Amino acid sequence: QVQLVESGGGLVQVGGSLRLACAVSGLTFRSYTMGWFRQTPGTERECVAAIRYNGGNGYYIDSVKGRFTNSRDNAKNTVYLQMNSLKPEDTAVYYCAADRNVILSALRDPKQYDHCGQGTQVTVSS
Repeated sequence: QVQLVESGGGLVQVGGSLRLACAVSGLTFRSYTMGWFRQTPGTERECVAAIRYNGGNGYYIDSVKGRFTNSRDNAKNTVYLQMNSLKPEDTAVYYCAADRNVILSALRDPKQYDHCGQGTQVTVSS
């Protein structure tokens, strides 16, 4: 059974930091591209960051470049999203997702990922 479990969300003030983690089990983690998505009520889920199985050819949405860092530890079957200089507009439920076959041009599309976690709430207060 595949499981993706996010942790690390919470309430933080503007300018603060959070580190999200997504622990994965039930699949060969090192072979999977991992994505981080976020969603607010009434909006579509958007890709914040993605990292390929080998750590290369990743993606960041423009609004988080220079503030967020996506990394993975294949020995721990875990992907991380370090979020610095947080802004109120970063408030959302953050999800991690996994797929073995997503192509580079489709990294941002949540429908391309076979597995997704339950999400963790990030709230940035001003």
